[in-house]
Formats: sequence, C-alpha cells, structure tokens
Amino acid sequence: MLPRPNHIHRLFHISENPGIGIFEPRVSPSHFDNITGDVVFAISNSLLHNYLLPRDCPRVTYYPAENTTADDKQRFMGNTTAGHIIAVESGWYQRIKQTTLYCYELPVDDFVLIDACAGYYVSCKPVLPIAETPVHDMMAELLNRNIELRFMPSLGELATAIAASSLNFSLIRMRNATK
Repeated sequence: MLPRPNHIHRLFHISENPGIGIFEPRVSPSHFDNITGDVVFAISNSLLHNYLLPRDCPRVTYYPAENTTADDKQRFMGNTTAGHIIAVESGWYQRIKQTTLYCYELPVDDFVLIDACAGYYVSCKPVLPIAETPVHDMMAELLNRNIELRFMPSLGELATAIAASSLNFSLIRMRNATK
C-alpha cells in the first residue's frame, strides 16, 4: 500500500520497470519553458494518483481549484464526493487490470517545483531512489485515494472541455488517445 496524500513532502516516480537503481536526467517528453536541460521528473504525493496507470495510458485528470466556478464543479464533478477525477478510455481496462507498476520514492533534496497544478518536480542531477513499492492492483490503489475513476469510449471532447474550464487539470499521454 502506498502512502496516502496527506504526506505532501514526499516525491515519487512511477515506472513499469522494476529494480531501477538510479534515475539519470533525460530530455523532457513535454515542453516546459523553465526546463533547459535534461531532468529527472518526480510527482508530489498529493497528485501521485495521476500516474497510477500504465505509462502510455491516455488520461484526463482534474480537480476543483479555489477559483473553480460552481457551474464547472457541477458540470464536471457532479455529485461525487471524490476530490479528484481520472478519466481513461475503456479500451485500456484490461491493461490497467494486468499491469504491475513500481512506485519509487525519491529524496526531495535536489528537486524543484515546476508545475504546482500537476505536482511536477524536476532535478538536473542523477537520483538514487529511497524505496521501491510494487503496485499490483492500480484500480484498488486509486479507489483507496479518494479518486473517482471514469471509463469512457473516447477522451477528446472531455479533454477540450476540461482545458477550457476553471478546474485544475492534467492531460496526460493524449497523443495515445482514440481519435
């Protein structure tokens, strides 16, 4: 079982590869204005749930912010009691059920925050993990974290609507989404 989100001063990296002994900086897969070289990415514990899915799985993740309008909250969150929503394509269901992930805890020392909304931190130095925890049942782990997991035939329209809303969001691996 992974730590719950109330431990905010912890950083993690999720991989489908076991036994990683060192994380070497590499080119960022996405453009960030404040990244000028190779980096190691980490995710905050509070948003770790966004990465508890197979690496290539497209997903739309969102949660209310201080400035989220009541209309947007009702439209996209509905009557859920969950704090965060993760929407994935239905076609990924079996892979989600069958994949084992490895959650690496990383030391916080050399990391800097680059995106608070997404919980992204980076380090320009190689990083030795503190611990490695296998995650055999992603759905159980997500559901234990106050997450509502939604399966949809396609994510395109939702991604467009969420990006235009007042919610905090991340659109992850959307290049792999069904068109």
